[in-house]
Amino acid sequence: MAATLPPYLSTFSLAGQVALVTGSGRGLGLEIARALAGSGAHVLLNGRTAAPLEAGAADIAAAGGTASVLAFDVSDRAAARAAFARIGREHGRLDVLVQNVGQRNRKPLTELSDDEISTLLDVDLVSGLILSREAARLMLPRGYGRMIAVTSVAGQIARANDAIYTAAKAGLAGMVRALAAEYGPHGLTSNAIAPGFFATETNAAIATDPERGAYFANRTPLRRWGRPEEIAGAAVFLASAAASYVNGHVLVVDGGATILM
Repeated sequence: MAATLPPYLSTFSLAGQVALVTGSGRGLGLEIARALAGSGAHVLLNGRTAAPLEAGAADIAAAGGTASVLAFDVSDRAAARAAFARIGREHGRLDVLVQNVGQRNRKPLTELSDDEISTLLDVDLVSGLILSREAARLMLPRGYGRMIAVTSVAGQIARANDAIYTAAKAGLAGMVRALAAEYGPHGLTSNAIAPGFFATETNAAIATDPERGAYFANRTPLRRWGRPEEIAGAAVFLASAAASYVNGHVLVVDGGATILM
């Protein structure tokens, strides 16, 4: 007689949950949104422009999931507060927050103005704290929540002419640990995903360049760029009950790039 296996796959289900994914109009954010919806969550797609979000929601619906559009600029404080208030009114809960917005300005630090530095830090780091605060206000009364920040391997390794992005991503990793300590006693977990070299629309010019594309591919033991959909499993895991005892962790998804000498 065959042994009965524990229903491990059920621990990855997000059925009945509400998830907000920022920066989900394309690229890794959209792939994460698709994966969460495919695992049963109702996904709120966020970005500054409604059109790509509506296209993403339609794509998710066609695949059998549910999604709606919540367009706002994460660096706009008033808009962010209004968005979370709307989530509370319309859904009565927020179970998962995935923060995926980031800007980059690859220039020497001496060529960046004060305003450029402030803008990058505001979008890449400060907005993470603001959104986490607003999400916590919805999660704490229910004693449950999953906060996930998409950082980068750039928070651990550095290249010249990328100081602000690197500093901000390292700051997000620190934020994740701080929130894990602060909200863990209340049933909320806080973790991060640090992607490596992914062939998204943003990186298309580099990934398809024969010389530069090959350079970054060869930086990984797998000798290739990551496919956007390969970020999905990490996101579903951290959002699910399967990761109930994972807190304050940065899950690196980089094909091994950061372990290669």
